[in-house]
Amino acid sequence: MDENEMNVNVSSEDRDYEQEIIELLHSGLPDAELAEKLSDYHDNDIAGAIEELEREEIKHVFELLGEERFSEILAYVEDSHEFLAELPVDRAAKFLENMDTDDAVDILENMDDDTAQTIVDHMEKETGEEIRMIQSYDEDEIGSRMTTNYVVIRNNIDIKSAMRELVKQAGENDNIMTIYVTDENDAFYGAIDLKDLIVARDTADLASLIITSYPYLTDHEIVSECIERIKSYAEDSIPVLNEEGHILGVITSQDIVEAVDDELGDDYAKLAGLTEEEDLDEKTSASIKKRIPWLIALLLLGMLTSTLVGAFEGVIAAIPVVIAFQSLILSMSGNVGTQSLAVTIRVIADEELSAGDKIKLVLKEMKVGLGNGLILGIISVLVVGIYIHFAKGGAWGYSVTVSMCVGFAMLIAMLVASITGTIIPLFFNKIKVDPAAASGPFISTLNDILGVALYYGLCYVLLIQVFHI
Repeated sequence: MDENEMNVNVSSEDRDYEQEIIELLHSGLPDAELAEKLSDYHDNDIAGAIEELEREEIKHVFELLGEERFSEILAYVEDSHEFLAELPVDRAAKFLENMDTDDAVDILENMDDDTAQTIVDHMEKETGEEIRMIQSYDEDEIGSRMTTNYVVIRNNIDIKSAMRELVKQAGENDNIMTIYVTDENDAFYGAIDLKDLIVARDTADLASLIITSYPYLTDHEIVSECIERIKSYAEDSIPVLNEEGHILGVITSQDIVEAVDDELGDDYAKLAGLTEEEDLDEKTSASIKKRIPWLIALLLLGMLTSTLVGAFEGVIAAIPVVIAFQSLILSMSGNVGTQSLAVTIRVIADEELSAGDKIKLVLKEMKVGLGNGLILGIISVLVVGIYIHFAKGGAWGYSVTVSMCVGFAMLIAMLVASITGTIIPLFFNKIKVDPAAASGPFISTLNDILGVALYYGLCYVLLIQVFHI
């Protein structure tokens, strides 16, 4: 790569397009020249700039770009629902009509139900029906993610007719890379790659271009259950069919990215014991409602941990120093359990595991837990022994004996944590319970209970019964 090319690449990466747009809007250029310059920027960058503007400036941008382009930009604006809510109902309806139906539905979901319904009622009949159809699905169903922006043709026409139909529909639908084909009963028949249609000779048979085994989804499929299948096809869009096999819409690559992002967010929230993600503007009462069920359950389990500690009062009374290392054992076993849980959930999400694969996963995590436990156990023996001898004034024999018990407890606790962190999500997955939702807080608290029992149990057996400390 030569020096000039490097400079071009660096400068393009460093450009702040949103700031450039804001400076353009404040430059005082004539409207015609300003509109021409804005046409060179991506809708998303203009949307980012709009979020920094005052209301009067936003109206000026609208006048510059026109209703259709501004509608496309609004799909990228974070609080576009607030802007539309301030407009007359018929104007807001017109903006949403110019958007992809899935984008329009997303914006409507952020409005109150009455306002959203009124706007939909003012839309053209066909667009309104499409939006109501998408809104009729539960948010975890594929149907709620689809768009009606696609091109469809019949399988009984010739190449020229197919091209004419493509040009005709492309005026309303810009998702044209894949052309869908139906049969005489309007049932899904297959798909044609745009490139194949463009290069085909007029005398060619349309049937020779149709991929009849093209993948599809059904409208009531659960998003989380088919994300991996969608990703594996790596298509720009996949059709969504109803029970009769008719095309209702398509899932685009952008929809897939958003679905994956939402699923990752949901899983992260579930691992923390939340029913769903929270946002910055959510009411305090709503956040409390989401978090409190798991916290109550974990409080009860935590009381069991405290009860176990109380059961070993004799050990603590005889060897008070051991209580100083309880948190060390519990925190390390919790970390190991969380790591094994994360690995297991990731593997479950990516693959269909056979019984042999599950055993292999458990054994692998056991070996990792054992190896890490052995290393950290040895370190603990050294550090704890030195600490007890110098900080607590214990004799070397006493210090080493206690530190060996701590190190051994560390090893066993980490091994057990790696097993629970793997087996429990596999079990929940087997009984059709979301492992991300059920495993995270449960495993942390379970490892605390097991860690306490193992640690003080070993202290009692080794230090009191065997070495008579």
